[in-house]
Amino acid sequence: MRAIWKGALTFGLVNVPVKVYAATEDHDVSLHQVHNKDGGRIRYQRICEIDGEVVPYADIDRAYDDGERTVVLTKEDIESLPAERSREIDVVEFVPSDQLDPILFDNAYYLEPDSASPKAYVLLRRTLEETDRTAIVRFSLRQKTRLAALRVHGDVLVLQTLRWADEVREAAFPSLDEPVRISAKELELSASLVDSFAADFDPAAFTDDYQEELRTLIDAKLEKGDAIDTAQTFGEHDEAEAGGGEVIDLMEALRASVERSRAARSGSSDPGEKKPAKKAPAAKKEAAPKKKSAKAS
Repeated sequence: MRAIWKGALTFGLVNVPVKVYAATEDHDVSLHQVHNKDGGRIRYQRICEIDGEVVPYADIDRAYDDGERTVVLTKEDIESLPAERSREIDVVEFVPSDQLDPILFDNAYYLEPDSASPKAYVLLRRTLEETDRTAIVRFSLRQKTRLAALRVHGDVLVLQTLRWADEVREAAFPSLDEPVRISAKELELSASLVDSFAADFDPAAFTDDYQEELRTLIDAKLEKGDAIDTAQTFGEHDEAEAGGGEVIDLMEALRASVERSRAARSGSSDPGEKKPAKKAPAAKKEAAPKKKSAKAS
């Protein structure tokens, strides 16, 4: 793993130097968009709406538009913000762990001690374990101020970013306001059904069936020779001509949604048992994507 951030975890007068690593990774098969007529690679470029030229990423600034006026924010403007320059993870408070609603959780990061002695790191970890508390911290990462929960995962401290309160939508559904009568027998039967499915959760017992089936399909097409020359299809791409190699492949962001943990409970007593693969429907031709003007996000 490669550290994505280095700084110090601070609470009171205690300073714990740490390195931050992404705790998770995406296992999806990477796919590209191609022209269904000739298999040519579809590429997306940052095009300036005024002069029609491809703009290198290094020459792109950000802008805010309120509907009437536009304010351009340069990289220097963003870097001048005090929060962005901070290299500290500041503990704001320690709260009971059961007060954190999982709906607030976002990305997870491992913290590694970055000093000759990990004593302060281990002390904080053991304190959190014995007090059953979670530290609420603030820090800056990738030009954003983050709120996060600092908790224990095995022998490692984990930083789990939290969504801000106003980012969680209110669940207001009129249908749930209607009175519903649940009989004691219905509740008893429902509880019995839950008990029949009861188990200790083991993440390793579940697999991403969609990605496995996709890899099987790709391997089968390769074995049958149903493949095309990559260089001939995608072309020898010149990064200099494409603005420093900063061409966006939107397929990376639009990859097929993955069915996670499709435990084959129905008709099987083994949660890890896989259902017979269904015959794949004939592929539909995909319309050529429309060319869009690039806008700064």
